[in-house]
Amino acid sequence: MSERSGGPVSLPLAIASYVIIWWVVFFALLPIGISTQGEAGDVVEGTPSSAPARHRLPLKLLATTLISGALFAGFYHVMTQGLLALDDIPFLPRFEPLADPSQR
Repeated sequence: MSERSGGPVSLPLAIASYVIIWWVVFFALLPIGISTQGEAGDVVEGTPSSAPARHRLPLKLLATTLISGALFAGFYHVMTQGLLALDDIPFLPRFEPLADPSQR
């Protein structure tokens, strides 16, 4: 097993990771709690009966932000404490350090 070393997470990596986590959580939460206009019995003319009766988007945005924050905190902890290394991922190739050219 490799030597584990945690370290600071760069700002671009942190932002990209949070954005990816946020969107995945958002798309996972979108269908939760949706009732269609057909189920509510109040289909607005010009819309399909499968359109949402109430989307509650502000609530979903808030829930997404809170859940994503918690998931990102876990990700940040794992990355900075060195709890997971690239060598722990089985399908990645193993790269050995190169010999020092001055010792040849």
